[in-house]
Amino acid sequence: MRKLLTSLVGLSMMTTPALSADSLRQAVAKDYDSYLSDLFVYFHKNPELSLQEHNTAARLAKELKAAGFEVTTGVGGTGLVAMMKNGDGPLVMMRADMDGLPVEEKSGLDYASKATQKDIISGNVVPVMHACGHDVHITSLVGTARRMAAAKDKWSGTLMLIGQPAEERVMGAKAMMEDNLWKRFGKPDYALAFHVSSGDEAGVINLSEGAPYAGADTVDIIVHGVGAHGAAPHAGKDPVLLGSQIVVALQALVSRELPPRDPGVVTVGSFHSGTKHNIISDKAHLQLTVRNTSLETRKTLLDGIKRIAENMGRVAGLPEDKLPEVIISQETTPPTVNNAELARRLRGLWQSKMGEAAVVDIPTKGMGAEDFPYFTTDPAIPSVYFAVGGTPKADFERAKAGGAPVPSHHSPLFKITPEPAVKSGVEATVLALMDLMAKK
Repeated sequence: MRKLLTSLVGLSMMTTPALSADSLRQAVAKDYDSYLSDLFVYFHKNPELSLQEHNTAARLAKELKAAGFEVTTGVGGTGLVAMMKNGDGPLVMMRADMDGLPVEEKSGLDYASKATQKDIISGNVVPVMHACGHDVHITSLVGTARRMAAAKDKWSGTLMLIGQPAEERVMGAKAMMEDNLWKRFGKPDYALAFHVSSGDEAGVINLSEGAPYAGADTVDIIVHGVGAHGAAPHAGKDPVLLGSQIVVALQALVSRELPPRDPGVVTVGSFHSGTKHNIISDKAHLQLTVRNTSLETRKTLLDGIKRIAENMGRVAGLPEDKLPEVIISQETTPPTVNNAELARRLRGLWQSKMGEAAVVDIPTKGMGAEDFPYFTTDPAIPSVYFAVGGTPKADFERAKAGGAPVPSHHSPLFKITPEPAVKSGVEATVLALMDLMAKK
C-alpha cells in the first residue's frame, strides 16, 4: 500500500514534459511543406493597403478560428484579436502586422503581386505589394497558432494573437488601443513581435537589447514672409532665405545638443515655396521627419526645432505674429525599446534550443520606426521585438563580390526567401511562448 501511495504522489507531482526543440522543428517543417507554404503565396499575391486589409483580415481570422482560437474582428478598424484560454497562467501577446505598400512589384517571383487597389486616403488606384514582409509575419502567426493549439497540454495561460492593420502608416496599433484593447481582452503580462529582415541571413534570429526601432515624428514648419519683387528683396522678408537658415541651424540639434552616444535624426525631406523666378514668396513649407531612441531625446529634438524656427524668425526681423509655426503631426510613434531582462532570457533560450549560430546581436544602423510600442509603452509591458533573417547567405556573398545588391525593404525588387524565414519565425515564437507560459 505504501509503495502504491508513493507512486501516486510521484505521478501527481510530475509536470508535463516540455516540447522538445527537435520535435518542434520537425512539426514546423512538416506544417510549412503541407500548409504554410501555400498560405504564404496567397498572402503575397493578395496584399492590401493600410486601413483596407479586409480580405487579409478575413483570411487570417478564418485560419485562427480553424486553429481553435476565439476571434474578434473589426478591432481598431480592420484589426483582429484571437484568444486561446488554457488554464491559469500569464496572458502573453504576439502581434503580426498585415498591410502592404503602394509599390509595383518587380521582384521576378512567379507568385509576384499584380494587385491594385484604390487608396482611400489619396483616392488613387495604385499597385500594391508586400514590399516589407508582412506576409511572412501573418503566415508565421498562423503557424504559431497551429503549433500552440496542438501542444495545449504543454503550456498554461492565455495566448493573445493580434493581426494589426496600418503599421506602414503608424496608425494601426494606436487605433486598436483607442478601441479599448486591454479593457476588452486583458492587459498582457508580456508582448512579442518580430519583423523579417532582408538585411539578415535567412532563418537567423537577430535580437538586441535597447531600441531596435526608433521613435518617429512628422513635423511641419510654416515659414511666413513678406512677398516682394525678386529685384527688390529689401521690400520684403524672404521665406526661402529664412527657411534655408532654419534647415542649416537644425543640423546642430543632433551634432551639438545630443550626447554623442545618444542617436537622433532630423531630416528635412521637403521644402516648398514660391511660384516664379522673380517673385519673393510670402510663405515656405518645410516637412521634417524626426527620429529618436528615447523619449528624452524626442523632447530635446522637438523642443529644439520649435526654439530654432521661432528664433530664426526673430533674427530675420519678423513680428511676433509672423514667426514660423511648428506643427507636430498625429502621425507619430514612440521608440521600440526591448525589455533587457526579457531579451536576455529569450536569447539564452533560443541559443540553447536553436543553436548558438542561429541567434545574433547585430544592432541596426538605421532609424526606421514601428508602431508596436503603442501596445507596450503606456502602460508599460515587458516586451521583445526581434528580427528574423530573410535573405540567403549566397545572395550576400554575390553582392559582396560585385553582384546585384540585396534589395531593401520598400523596394519594388524586395523579396524574402519564405521557407527559412517562416520556419524560424514560428519556431522562435513558439519556444518563447512555451517558456513564458510553461506548465507548472
